[in-house]
Amino acid sequence: MTTTPIRIDFVSDVSCPWCAIGLNSLEVALGRLGDGVQAQIHFQPFELNPHMVPEGQDITEHLRQKYGASPAQQEQTREMIRQRGADVGFDFGVGMRSRIYNTFDAHRLLHWAGEQGRQKELKKALFDAYFTRGQDPSSRTLLVQVAGKVGLDEAEAVQVLSSGRYAQEVRDMEHFYHRNGIQSVPAVIIDEKHLISGGQPPEAFERALRQIMASK
Repeated sequence: MTTTPIRIDFVSDVSCPWCAIGLNSLEVALGRLGDGVQAQIHFQPFELNPHMVPEGQDITEHLRQKYGASPAQQEQTREMIRQRGADVGFDFGVGMRSRIYNTFDAHRLLHWAGEQGRQKELKKALFDAYFTRGQDPSSRTLLVQVAGKVGLDEAEAVQVLSSGRYAQEVRDMEHFYHRNGIQSVPAVIIDEKHLISGGQPPEAFERALRQIMASK
């Protein structure tokens, strides 16, 4: 069997529930393709709320202000998201997530984790911390703990977070994707030219990937 190499840039935010769904869906699709594909996934930064205050904001208030969603509408959306997550093996903890937080430090740490070859592990652990356990991804203490759990050096994680390391790199990549028309996430870019938008089901990712592989 011929193995097709592909590059996947997964543009996303730690605080985006559809990004958690999209990543699990993508992994299911890649699993179905098996040895026919060799995928290298690079996680790229996108902040849904770049100006979020350090203490965060109550999620009900935030969704009302940003989208005009009533409590009933929010509950309906949460249930849909919970079910979509369950369909692809992601657990959205019921009632665990009460606030929206700033994610810039998380993106800096993810950039560093990419250099250490542990980016996907950290990304998935951060999704779990926020969406399943309701923890604060803006907390440097939490970020260091999560880094250690996925095999990254905690002392170096502290150094990254306490300095300005990778701040410019993160901002540059965010600006790059904004300039190239990415306004919502997840945005999944295959081989730097094929865009798959949104938290698609595995079937959509599998179909798109098969078409791209066939065209190579």
